[in-house]
Amino acid sequence: MKRGFDTKKYLKAQKKDILKRLKKFERLYLEVGGHLSYDGHASRVLPGYLPNTKLKLLKTLGKLEIIYCVSAKDLDSRKRLGDFNLTYKKQTLKDIRDFKKAGLKIDYVVITLFKGEKSALKFKRILEKKVRKVYFHKKTKNYFNPKKAILGYEKNPAIPTTTKLIIITGAAGNSGKMSVAMSQIYLDRKRKIKAGFAKLETFPIYNLSINHPLNIAYEAATADIKDTNKIDPYYLKKNKKRVVNYNRDINNFKILKALSRLFTKNKTAFGYSSPTEMGVSNTKAGIINKEICEKAAIKEIYRRQKIYSKEFKKGRESKQTLERMKEIIKKIEKK
Repeated sequence: MKRGFDTKKYLKAQKKDILKRLKKFERLYLEVGGHLSYDGHASRVLPGYLPNTKLKLLKTLGKLEIIYCVSAKDLDSRKRLGDFNLTYKKQTLKDIRDFKKAGLKIDYVVITLFKGEKSALKFKRILEKKVRKVYFHKKTKNYFNPKKAILGYEKNPAIPTTTKLIIITGAAGNSGKMSVAMSQIYLDRKRKIKAGFAKLETFPIYNLSINHPLNIAYEAATADIKDTNKIDPYYLKKNKKRVVNYNRDINNFKILKALSRLFTKNKTAFGYSSPTEMGVSNTKAGIINKEICEKAAIKEIYRRQKIYSKEFKKGRESKQTLERMKEIIKKIEKK
């Protein structure tokens, strides 16, 4: 296989950036997007990227604790995840095993959006034999109204983290990672611990064009949760420069700014002026052959289309996802 990506070069840049963030806070909650233990998407679109690259990165960062999030709603879902075609329950258990094999451990699991589901209560008993402790978080009421959202954080159990760096990851997107992070930061700040937040991102690649095949491939990978690449309006306003982010991060940044103001009394979101600044994202630094990566990205987009079609026929994917893929395919065909 011809390489388009240098994993070692990328790891060096990411580690340097994370260590720089750690100096800003007494405790840093680092949300990790995408699949942490095995990132098949990144390895396919960036030939040379090792699927376990994120685990390799974590092992270089010294002492840390890991919080894993999975929503109660997803635990009841028929949907299958990623390269191994697993349910959310099986993916969660696999991740716990994979972390252990890599010399890391998931310390805590948070079952989010909990409404008393029996399946979640049963799964908790299974998890308790594998991790330090399992917690439930109910849906945060008035999530988009920070002053009222804090009332929900007040009721959440405080996870007794002790290390300077806390990794927050999950089974897939929309697992409640950011809400768990905000709850923890709020509770830490109440105890006079200067806690902060950042996100480790692989895609979209902020310093490539919005219609670059690698960024379009990210939209294909997340067509089922309707992620859409956008120009970061906050970064554009401050720096007069167009960089790429995605809809959920941009929408959440307004909430983050408001929460940070309540937590820290500062106007910025934990010191960041835009969601792009908040991200630890050095993917472009590892690209050593653009043409190889572009071809791989286009191939991946068509692969995703086939997978979604198969899942739709099995009743495990929606028509909306297929329609979204049609829009994405048109972007590639125009290039």
